[in-house]
Formats: sequence, C-alpha cells, structure tokens
Amino acid sequence: MTGMATADQALFAVTLFAALGSGLIAGVFFAFSAFVMNALARLPPAQGIAAMQSINVSVLNPRFFSAFLGTAVVCLVLAVSSLLRWHPPGATCLLAGSLLYLVGTVLVTIAFNVPLNDALAAVEPGSTEGASLWTRYLATWTAWNHVRTVAAFAAAASLTLALWYR
Repeated sequence: MTGMATADQALFAVTLFAALGSGLIAGVFFAFSAFVMNALARLPPAQGIAAMQSINVSVLNPRFFSAFLGTAVVCLVLAVSSLLRWHPPGATCLLAGSLLYLVGTVLVTIAFNVPLNDALAAVEPGSTEGASLWTRYLATWTAWNHVRTVAAFAAAASLTLALWYR
C-alpha cells in the first residue's frame, strides 16, 4: 500500500469517527432540548435543581469525555488537514463540519453552558436564590443547548457529505 493510499484511508477513518461522534453528541443534546429540560421544568424547583446538579456531576465521566472531546480532537485534525489539502473534493465540507463542531458545540459549551452549570452547582436547591436562578437557567441553558444541538447535527451532516464527495 502506498503512503498516499494509507493517508487517504486514515483521513477517511478520522472523518467517519468525527461524523459519528458529532451525530452522537447531537443526539445527546437533542434529548435535553426535546424532553429532558421540559421534564425537569415540570418538577418543583428544588427537585429540578437537584436533578440537574446530579446530571452535571454524572456527565463528567470518561465515556462522555471520549465522545465529546475525542470528536473535538479529530475535528481539529480535520480542520488543519482540510486547510493543507484544500483542493480534493469535500475539503470545504471537512472544514465546515469541523468548525461547526468546534465552535458551535465545544466553544458554546465552554462559554455558555458550563458557566451556567457552575452557577447552578453553587446554589442550595431549596433556597429562594436557587428557585430564582432555576427559572433563568432553564431558559438560557436550553437556548444555548439548542445551538449546540443544531451545530453538532450540522457538523455530522457536513462531515458525512465530505465522505460522500470522496
């Protein structure tokens, strides 16, 4: 096997991993946008806060980090690769998909969802402060989660198109 064929196979495998990872993360975020946050909003504030605090602790695990951050790493590799190899078919889709995931999913998470989670973690679920924060949290966190969902889904679609153009 030639070096170019091996490089093409590696690029295919990395792109496939990124497309599947983006789709997986889109599905996780979609679940929160479609029904998890609505279910938590139906609970009394103290129970909703306690449940979300538990979710925010539980999500910090190797399986989720592997999918979320592993996809980010391969998207970073693909973004660089697409800039270095701009002319092959699908390079634009590789770059677009990678940037959608890195900016719309990872950066939004770091800039918006994580600070909201940190603020929620700092309140006592049964407190007046907690109830006040919870109302704002539900609306703001969910809005940014919609952004993450759409970005991850669009990244998966763009990366899949890149595979198709190959």
